[in-house]
Amino acid sequence: MKVLLAMSGGVDCSVAAALLKRQGHDVVGCFMRLGSPGEELETPIEGNACSLGAPRARIGHQGCCSINDAADARLVAARLDVPFYVVNFRNDFGRIISYFEEEYHAGRTPNPCVRCNDWLKYGKLRQYAEQLGCDAIATGHYARVAQTPDGPRLARGIDHAKDQSYVLFGIGRDAVARMMLPIGDMEKPAVRELAREFGLPVSDKPDSQEICFVPDDYASFLERRAPERFAAGTIEDESGRVLGAHEGHQRFTVGQRKGLRVPASIPLYVLRKDPARNAVVVGPRESLEVHGVEAAEVTWYGDREGVVQRPCAAQVRAHGAAIPARVTIADGALRVEFDRPEPGVAPGQAVVCYDDAGQILGGGWIRATFRP
Repeated sequence: MKVLLAMSGGVDCSVAAALLKRQGHDVVGCFMRLGSPGEELETPIEGNACSLGAPRARIGHQGCCSINDAADARLVAARLDVPFYVVNFRNDFGRIISYFEEEYHAGRTPNPCVRCNDWLKYGKLRQYAEQLGCDAIATGHYARVAQTPDGPRLARGIDHAKDQSYVLFGIGRDAVARMMLPIGDMEKPAVRELAREFGLPVSDKPDSQEICFVPDDYASFLERRAPERFAAGTIEDESGRVLGAHEGHQRFTVGQRKGLRVPASIPLYVLRKDPARNAVVVGPRESLEVHGVEAAEVTWYGDREGVVQRPCAAQVRAHGAAIPARVTIADGALRVEFDRPEPGVAPGQAVVCYDDAGQILGGGWIRATFRP
């Protein structure tokens, strides 16, 4: 089988390449060119350059697609003797940066990694794979593809501490049917050990930790990009009483405790933001708890009909614990009711529903939270 593998220069995708090659697949390595600090996207990188478009993106020092990562990916490809292509995704990546900015300015908390998987790795890259005549796309995510009577579905990786199924939920059934996740049945220490056995130069490379295009903190990034959209406003309690002032609601996230700079006899947390009034509402921790969410842009992997109060395990953060819940689909939206309250759930994030076997039922983008 001819497989296009997304290579970011990390240990996970590198081991995925080695495993696919060992299994006898015809592997084609592909690095998505996004940019890096101080680098213009016209800077040449060794490899076969293939442009799929052309604005300027800069990538953080701990991101996943820097120029150093490209060099690492090229070395791994050479070590494994697989073709290596560099694809210019600068125009397409600009869409993700714009999404990130607009969500924060609208008072929501975005997740650009999920959008990157939806729009790029299993969107534009899928189109590129078809151009090359590839039968499948592979990545180094810690997740699995499970075959079910309803067709293939995503499932949690064996290493639950590294599980990345949450960030893949939105790619859809068609993409899942043509995806391969070679390390989903492995734990991280075993992946690193295999990298050493294969003689890969990235066996001890640290994992990426940050949003790849934010080199420092996200608020500074946003302010540099659009300083005119930051304005002084009020910090209020739940009754509307003014407690203090802020220099832009974009500097705050739901659940935040530090940096509020308002006098109080009890700890206060950001409960919500009102961008229309440029106000930040704070309150005690118990007011941070929500009992459910409503989500739009739904991706569902089974029959949507008759999904009413279906038991599930809901996840509202990439690395958060699953919450026992019940999900209902109505009017194209998900309503997920938690069996226990959950603090700090933010509109703009994704909610992903799993069954008892750890397989994804579906998910959507949170547009509202509610209390009893």
